[in-house]
Amino acid sequence: MQAWRVHTHGEPREVMRLDEVAEPVAGPGELRLRVRAANINFPDALLCRGQYQVRPPLPFTPGVEICGETEDGRRVIANPLLPNGGFAEYVTVDARAVLPAPEALDDAEAAALHIGYQTGWFGLHRRARLQAGETLLVHAAAGGVGSAAVQLGKAAGATVVGVVGGADKAQAAQELGCDLVIDRHTEDLVARVKEFTSGKGADVVYDPVGGDAYAKSAKCVAFEGRILVVGFASGSIPSPALNHALVKNYSIVGLHWGLYNTQDPAAVRGCHEELTRLAAQGAIKPLVSGRVALKDAAEAVQRVADGTTTGRLVVVPEGVS
Repeated sequence: MQAWRVHTHGEPREVMRLDEVAEPVAGPGELRLRVRAANINFPDALLCRGQYQVRPPLPFTPGVEICGETEDGRRVIANPLLPNGGFAEYVTVDARAVLPAPEALDDAEAAALHIGYQTGWFGLHRRARLQAGETLLVHAAAGGVGSAAVQLGKAAGATVVGVVGGADKAQAAQELGCDLVIDRHTEDLVARVKEFTSGKGADVVYDPVGGDAYAKSAKCVAFEGRILVVGFASGSIPSPALNHALVKNYSIVGLHWGLYNTQDPAAVRGCHEELTRLAAQGAIKPLVSGRVALKDAAEAVQRVADGTTTGRLVVVPEGVS
């Protein structure tokens, strides 16, 4: 079968190579799946660069999230077992972690549902305790992670402010349902948030960016607000001024969604049931901006690494609808 493999660390388009490899064989407690669609996540780029918290042995296949088909024809979503990730024709997965693909979503949409939406749901509901009527500020609102948070925030009854970089991303955020869109390239984020909230600020900030985004969030978070730290796509990890959090009376809340898979797997399944219900209602639907053939996966991962995409890019192996 064909599979993309990384033989040395570096930029995705330079280090990913489409190889012919043996088809995987499922071990005890595993399932073998035919890949119907593989969503591209920013961690796939970090894996290629050797900058992710997990560093699989070389060579490895990236691709941490798929929609696949079991040998008996069931459509499921799963996280492939590294070092043999999802940018391949077949994968093996932990049978206990396989979840049914929502009927309301096609293959590419289902492949993009799991990590981003689970992160959003646990972040907004379990960690930040978002309430209906509150104001939610989402950084990178037109991206894969941000767009999920926007939809989940609206589904929860929040007023959503989306922060983006550029006119094309502003339009995408508007179409996602943001009540206010701020283009950080041309507008003063802090001033716009304070104006929109009549000086109160944002009750919850969803930050997958870090760096300057975090610094500005601290300036416009509300009294008893919560800044939710989800990731550092900017490449810069901020050092919060804890005296500022004390004086302004806000919380800094961390989220590492992957821990729930080991610490509370039942909660992950419960979350999937809720996401499936929301998808059936049409309240959430992954924003898939592009479906690419397996042969074009390396270039697509590079685009995600460069931050030039809106929504999700999904790899769809040839011959799979």
